[in-house]
Amino acid sequence: MTRTRATAIGFIAVLLWSLLALFTVGSSPTPPLLLNTICFSIGGTLGLIWTGTNGGLRQLGAVPWTTYLFGTAGLFGYHALYFSALRMAPAAEAGLIAYLWPLLIVLFSGLLPGENLRLGHLIGACLGFTGAAVIIAGGGRMGFQADHLPGYGLALLCALTWSGYSVLSRRLGNTPTSSVAVFCLAAAVASGLLHLAVEDTVWPDDAIGWASVVALGLGPVGLAFYVWDIGVKQGDIQMLGTASYAAPLLSTLALVVAGIAAPSWGLAIAAVFITGGAAIAARASMRR
Repeated sequence: MTRTRATAIGFIAVLLWSLLALFTVGSSPTPPLLLNTICFSIGGTLGLIWTGTNGGLRQLGAVPWTTYLFGTAGLFGYHALYFSALRMAPAAEAGLIAYLWPLLIVLFSGLLPGENLRLGHLIGACLGFTGAAVIIAGGGRMGFQADHLPGYGLALLCALTWSGYSVLSRRLGNTPTSSVAVFCLAAAVASGLLHLAVEDTVWPDDAIGWASVVALGLGPVGLAFYVWDIGVKQGDIQMLGTASYAAPLLSTLALVVAGIAAPSWGLAIAAVFITGGAAIAARASMRR
């Protein structure tokens, strides 16, 4: 597989993650950890079925347990930290800190063998972060307060967890993508146990709710992890990191189309920053 094709496959994850907010709204009132349990179960089960039909189940037995532990910690850890951060700090501030992960991917990727971090990658990622900040702030003033430091700390750990998982996955290039199915199922078990400990069980209450949950399991919390694995292992990881800032923009646009959010000048400004950042990063990659 070529580097360009792997990068394009990885970007499918960004497109799928842009639907996360829309389907999450539709899945209300299901609590987050229960939602994770259901969605990871769907994504993991379908992954195992796909692996079995392609005769790859035997490969899973050869994967070291440490790799499974690493993958489970990445998927479950990110979501657990993210939801905890939003409970302990205002959503805008916590969300902005958590969304440092694309920028961190670009920075950390420079430590990988065979990768060169160019100035264009860094400028592009910073512009993308600025665009994401415009959307997350929602045009309002954000104030970071000392009372919410624990929440901010969890949000930063959240960003470090996903960026670390993404970059270190590059070092596991020989591990089959089908192993992600095991990551998902293990994350489902961990989410389920934590759900029973801290949440009340509330199932979707109508057809739209169940359809949203299934859509989440098939896409943003399912297929997205498989294509992202291909992208970060075989594609241009710096370009993927910068392009990931398109997710909050596309996510907001999806909410506008669905009539859940209203269009604003902030969206147009964010689009300019994110598109410009991606173009600069792409140019830097072409000069490799």
